[in-house]
Amino acid sequence: MANERIRGAIVASGLKLEQVAERLGVSPKTVERWISEPRRKPYRRFQYALASMVQCEVSYLWPDERTSEEVTESSSSELVRLYPHRSVVPQDAWVKLYSNAQTHFDLLVYSGFWLTEDSRFHRLVREKSAAGVPIRFMLGAPASQAVSIRGEDEGIGAAMAGKIRNALVNYAPLFRLPGVEFRLHDTTLYNSIYRADDELLANGHVYGVGAYMAPVLHLQRVPGGELFGTYAESLERVWESARRITSPTECEGV
Repeated sequence: MANERIRGAIVASGLKLEQVAERLGVSPKTVERWISEPRRKPYRRFQYALASMVQCEVSYLWPDERTSEEVTESSSSELVRLYPHRSVVPQDAWVKLYSNAQTHFDLLVYSGFWLTEDSRFHRLVREKSAAGVPIRFMLGAPASQAVSIRGEDEGIGAAMAGKIRNALVNYAPLFRLPGVEFRLHDTTLYNSIYRADDELLANGHVYGVGAYMAPVLHLQRVPGGELFGTYAESLERVWESARRITSPTECEGV
C-alpha cells in the first residue's frame, strides 16, 4: 500500500513533487518511491527536511516513527559531556575512548596532528590491530581545496597541508599493521569525529578558530536517540568517498 500521507501533504503544501525533490537534493523518482514503496524510507535527515517543508510531524508522514518530542528526549541522553574547547578535554580521553573499541575504531580529521605525537595512542593502535579490530584513518588530502580553505579559515594557510603530511609521516609505522587502513578525503568537514563502537568525540570546526579551541561533544549511542547516528552516518559517507593510500608518500599530488 502506498504512503498517501506523503503525497497528500505535498499537494496540500502547494508544492509539486519535482520541487520537493529539488529542495531535498534528490531525484523526483526517489520521492515517488518513498510514496509508492513505504518500506523504502529516506534517511532521517530527509524525513525531517520533508516534514518541515510540508509542515507535518515526521510521525504523521511515517506513522511508525516517533514524534519530535520523543526523539528529543531520547537524544538528550546521548550527550555524556560537553567540553567548551578541545584543549580542556582530559589528555587521556582519546586513549580511554579507543581502548574499548571492538568493532569500530575510526578517526576522521584534517590532520589531527596532536594525536600523532601521543606514544600511548600508537601503542593502542598496535594492540587493537593485533586483536583484529578494524582501524580506519581518514585525513584530509593535502592538495585539496577543502584543506586549503580550512587552512585559510584557521589563519595558518598552507601550514594545514603541511600538518597533514607530517601526521602521515608520524603514522608511517602503522601503515604496515593488519586491519589498519588509511584514506584521504577532500570533504568540507564541520567536525572531526573520533569513534569507538558506540561512543564518539565530535570536535566542532568553527570559522576563524583552531580546532583546539572549538567545542567537543562526547556522545554515546542510546536506544531511540539519533544524535550519535547523525555523526556516525556522516563519517561513513566520508569513508565511502575517500581514496585509499598504502604509504605516506601517496598523499603527494592528491
